Amino acid sequence: MAPRPNWNGFLKLSLVSCAVALYPATSTSQRIRFNIINRKTGNRIRNEVVDTETGEPVDPEDRVKGYQFEKGQYVLVEEDELDNVALESTHTIDIREFVPMDDIDRIYLDESYYLVPQDEVAQEAFAVIREAMRKEHLGGLARVVIYRREHLLLLQPRGKGLLATALRYKNEVRNEKDYFDDIENIKVPADMLKLAVHILETKKGHFNPEKFEDRYENALQDLIKAKRNGKAPPVLAEPRPSNVINLMDALRRSARGESRHRTTAARRSNTRAKRSTARRKVKKAG
Repeated sequence: MAPRPNWNGFLKLSLVSCAVALYPATSTSQRIRFNIINRKTGNRIRNEVVDTETGEPVDPEDRVKGYQFEKGQYVLVEEDELDNVALESTHTIDIREFVPMDDIDRIYLDESYYLVPQDEVAQEAFAVIREAMRKEHLGGLARVVIYRREHLLLLQPRGKGLLATALRYKNEVRNEKDYFDDIENIKVPADMLKLAVHILETKKGHFNPEKFEDRYENALQDLIKAKRNGKAPPVLAEPRPSNVINLMDALRRSARGESRHRTTAARRSNTRAKRSTARRKVKKAG
């Protein structure tokens, strides 16, 4: 079953608009989640909302949002008051500017959504906006309110739809100088750099998400399976790396190891190719 949209409204470019919906592009629902259990009874623990002063449970109708402006002093805000904070972006994604994709610093990228036309009438206008962006290799900047919070969106063509990526605001990105200023300015020797580049070359590839799996999730599954079967939990012993004493020696050994690994992999690939060719010849002969 398709997920429910996070938002419904209109995509607008100048005087062109169309009905659209935003769907979450990613999901963590497949991750293993744990409940908190009472060790003595084996029952789940239920968290209660209580008054911090009296310790008494608070009924849902008595709960209200509050903003602390001074220690212990709050401004109470009702749900209908929040609903009445009227912004155009509550119902409309209005593309205000187009920028080259290379201008976007990746540190600003946050959660992603799929933007989809909602009805037959919206299809053509949606396609016109999408293909114009694709032709010019531009991303659109717009705003939208999701869960009562306004987000800046980066829109870009993706297949037959649009990918909408929420962008962090400037005040949400920490200044790199606070972390990098104490790093020493070191001039890397040419021979060390050459060896390091060689190691990078031997490991060069193309990004393929299918090559990577969540090893921690797999380890959790093995742990749970072992405990359900009454076996001892598996222990993974992996040596921790430490600071290298002789950097040049470590680079040389790494380069030799990567070269051997690449040669072995190439031989295996050639062997598989020869076997495959031989099998095809046998089939044709038969």
